[in-house]
Amino acid sequence: MDKKPDQSGSDRRAVCLNCIDGRAQIPAIHWIMENHGIDYVDMITEPGMNGLLADPDRPIDEIQRKIRLSIDVNKASVLVVVGHYDCRGNPVDESEHKRQLSSAVARLRKECPIPVVALWITADWTGEQVTL
Repeated sequence: MDKKPDQSGSDRRAVCLNCIDGRAQIPAIHWIMENHGIDYVDMITEPGMNGLLADPDRPIDEIQRKIRLSIDVNKASVLVVVGHYDCRGNPVDESEHKRQLSSAVARLRKECPIPVVALWITADWTGEQVTL
């Protein structure tokens, strides 16, 4: 990761909605870079992010503002929503996390002009795309 940022703005970016848990950050970044040809990942974090986004009664205006900034200013080309094993901010089982990821992606796709994908960080701290 010794690459220097491209001052011309031609670097390839993604925006990632992830839990604040530091254990989930690096695996998500690596997976996004490897699977989407991305140079840099703009990270937006909240405890139990996928559960928060899945709840239609929770306002997400501030998260949406940050997504728009990443897309409009940094030219992010993909949005990745992450859920992870052993989430202490959203302590539900894996199947519920994946259900929440599906709901979160559906909610975000309504207004997001770029592709939105779901990522599950497994018990061995690797990423796998969730098929919705």
